[in-house]
Amino acid sequence: MLNSAASHLDLSITGMTCAACVRRIETALQRVDGVQQATVNLASRRAAVILKPGGVDLATLTQAVRDAGYEATAVTNPGSEDLAQGMESRALRWNVTFAIALTVPLLVIAMSHSAIPVLAGWWGAVVQAILATLVVFGPGMQILRSAVTATRHLSADMNTLVSLGVMAAWGYSTVLLILAAPTAGHHPPELYFEAAAAIIAFVLIGKLLESGSRRRLSDAVAGLMTLRPATARRLVSGREEQVAVDHIEVGDRLLVRPGERLPADGVVEQGASTIDTALVTGESMPMDVSAGSAVRGGTLNQTGALEITVSATGSDSALGRIVHAVEQAQGSRAPIARLADQVSAIFVPIVLGIAAITLSVWLMVDASPAGTSRAIAHAVAVLVIACPCALGLATPAAVAVGTGRAAELGVLLKGGAAIETASRITMVLLDKTGTLTTGHPTVSEIALLGDLDENNLIRIAATAERGSEHPLARAVVRAAQDRGLRLPMPEHVTALPGKGITAQVDGAAIAIGTVRWFSELGIDTTAVAIAASRLAQLGQTPVAVAMNGHAVGVLGLRDQPTPAARDAVAHLRTLGISVAMVTGDRVEAAQAIARELGITEVHAETKPEDKARLVAEARSRGHVVAMVGDGLNDAPALAGADLGIAIGTGADVAQAAADVILIQGGIAGLPIALDLARRTLRTIRENLAWAFMYNLVGIPVAAGVLVPITGWSLSPVLASAAMALSSVSVLVNSLRLRHALRRRL
Repeated sequence: MLNSAASHLDLSITGMTCAACVRRIETALQRVDGVQQATVNLASRRAAVILKPGGVDLATLTQAVRDAGYEATAVTNPGSEDLAQGMESRALRWNVTFAIALTVPLLVIAMSHSAIPVLAGWWGAVVQAILATLVVFGPGMQILRSAVTATRHLSADMNTLVSLGVMAAWGYSTVLLILAAPTAGHHPPELYFEAAAAIIAFVLIGKLLESGSRRRLSDAVAGLMTLRPATARRLVSGREEQVAVDHIEVGDRLLVRPGERLPADGVVEQGASTIDTALVTGESMPMDVSAGSAVRGGTLNQTGALEITVSATGSDSALGRIVHAVEQAQGSRAPIARLADQVSAIFVPIVLGIAAITLSVWLMVDASPAGTSRAIAHAVAVLVIACPCALGLATPAAVAVGTGRAAELGVLLKGGAAIETASRITMVLLDKTGTLTTGHPTVSEIALLGDLDENNLIRIAATAERGSEHPLARAVVRAAQDRGLRLPMPEHVTALPGKGITAQVDGAAIAIGTVRWFSELGIDTTAVAIAASRLAQLGQTPVAVAMNGHAVGVLGLRDQPTPAARDAVAHLRTLGISVAMVTGDRVEAAQAIARELGITEVHAETKPEDKARLVAEARSRGHVVAMVGDGLNDAPALAGADLGIAIGTGADVAQAAADVILIQGGIAGLPIALDLARRTLRTIRENLAWAFMYNLVGIPVAAGVLVPITGWSLSPVLASAAMALSSVSVLVNSLRLRHALRRRL
């Protein structure tokens, strides 16, 4: 039994060919006790199964798929199904090679019209029959078996149409050849052996091209997996041993040398280094780490050797969760796919009816042997050209490529539904801290009130704050370090929570804190209050500095906008999207940031429930709303919005509540996500339009409606080629998304 706590299982499916296969497998899985929902993706060849509490026997699931005529294996690790799909691909290549090797000479013989003396007349007809039979019941057996399986389940699919067309052409020709054998002295009748073989060959070529395109759909996952090294150095009793990364366990102690990628998430136990996290978290600046620092697998160790204790491995690690989320997104289905599903459900019976009408009408027009051959040719062409492969691939192919391209650009789109919603967004509500801003205060302005210059004021303030862990204190220390100032050790440091800190620096008594506290200390705050008021109106947090009982300056600190915030807001406007800021910060601070970024609608000092209420109000006005945030207080609004978007460096609960995660580049990824979603949905619509138009135009031409007008007709051979190319065209159109947004916006 599967773990009763498990709620989700991925299955790798082999043998699928069309949208009807998808429906058949979904139905088979959903009939299994313990299955709550099953979604099958044709492009990724995966089934996502949501289980009811209590679990379900894996063998029961795979047997249900097998009974439906397909094979299934559990996906335990990202990429674990590559072996089965590789075997399927190799078998397909062999079948294509065999079919082409026999079909080419068959076409030459059939179209030579007795120009090859040794193969003229009955000998040529017999050779055609042998070659066609080898193709139909050799490489074509997979298609015929699938058609039989569909018939056994009282359904019809692409394989049904192909098999009917092939067997009609082969069977008709075989019967004619046998009936005409007694009159061997005469010229053999008109045969369609080459059509039967060519249909099989072209269908298989189309499948091979689809297989290659599908492999490219998973490039994003493959690229993410390369961030994880194959081996790791494990320390056991002080000795170093090389082990496969899959054998690492939580609690293991690992050695990571400079230039190596971290094999798992962990905590630094010994050593100090600089870590490049750009490919995993999107942070452009390397991160300094030392004992006690948390590190992520897949990041690059740059400068020093580190010993880490593993805290998470495999699918539980940050990289593993990203890979799993991308795979889940690629295997999902956009709501727009319902249209294709509804059409596909009734498509095959309609096509069979059209083929029967075509055959009947042409027989009524001409019942002679030549007319009968022509009627059968038109009916076979209708069956072949109507295969709904392109229709079934239209949505999943675009979703797979779109989510993969998004992952390459640092955006995690959680599936087709998220893509469709993101493409319709009309209003974006933005949190401030950590979303539009860096989330870390910095010294932005210095007001001098005494004889000290800026460097000396910063130096004494940073020295006094040197040992403090308060965010404002760390900001002052960073300001001194950025200026290259040397900081001595302070003496007699006393911290008063909510007020400030006192210390001895170079023999002077230093006090740093609030204006109100300075009044309690008996320090003249007249000039301090004026400077502090001005900084507060600019959205800054004032921190007063005194030396030996006299105020010498006020530092203005604020959370600075990220470099990409202004461009992101501007780009959202070019997309026709309204932008508003929603933050729990002070009104002055929020308005100052909003003015700098060009945001006119600001909601400040909001509580988590207020943010959710603002989302609901915007939706009630007719907007399709996206909420962007990074913190715990943003989770209710993220969940209540049409589309929740979380910053990748934010809280886990915010990411869990979101439909989109900006895992690289922060707010810069927001316009990328919405723009790429629009392009992906546009590609889906193009694919569906092409698939519908192809059948609307192709079926009448194959039926022969243009013959009386223009004399144009479509032979079964050309129909099979057109059918294969239609599926390839949908995949090629989807793959154009791989080159979308080549430059970061």
